Amino acid sequence: MRGKTEQFPVNRLFFVGRNYHAHAVEMGKPVDKTAERPFYFTKAPQTLALSGATTPYPSETNNYHFEMELVLAVGKAGFRVKAEDAQDIIYGYACGLDMTRRDLQLVARDKGRPWDLGKDVEHSSVCSEIVPMPGVVIERGGIELAVNGEVKQKSDVDKLIWNIREIIADLSLFYHLQPGDLIYTGTPEGVGAVQPGDKITGSVDGVGTVELTVGQKS
Repeated sequence: MRGKTEQFPVNRLFFVGRNYHAHAVEMGKPVDKTAERPFYFTKAPQTLALSGATTPYPSETNNYHFEMELVLAVGKAGFRVKAEDAQDIIYGYACGLDMTRRDLQLVARDKGRPWDLGKDVEHSSVCSEIVPMPGVVIERGGIELAVNGEVKQKSDVDKLIWNIREIIADLSLFYHLQPGDLIYTGTPEGVGAVQPGDKITGSVDGVGTVELTVGQKS
């Protein structure tokens, strides 16, 4: 946590799927907000990796993808939180990467199977330091990712299909959100593959940066 010596006590990791229109389209699954609601997947907290790490290219994939995301850190318990009260449980924000075995994810998706082998990957939930912003609801801000200095993703948080308030209100219908929960809010378009040796850098305006070096194959 920025400005503090102790670490944020991470509890659970939630991820919002297909939460930018352009990314949903590039994945071949456009989203109609009027007819759908958010959907989520989870990863084990053990998949967490700190910004600046070098993590191995995972086994059993030839298509390892980056996904740049704004991460919301929950600071207070909340259940069935109303959208207008969402700020009450917000502790702060971070920059995150949802690294994905894309080939395995798409096979599972197309067969109607769980995404675990594609998403719940060791070292795949990368997170920067958490910036305390109690009660702040981020509504806009540039989000960007580059690989070896070449920009691959560039968008704005105001393009989220379901915004911060809506995510908290919906997710808290299914779970009693707890201090330490991290919510990765979705990735914009431009996702793509990386190779061993690549360096990923990402940022969200007003929050910070995240970095990852892809190591050799495990």
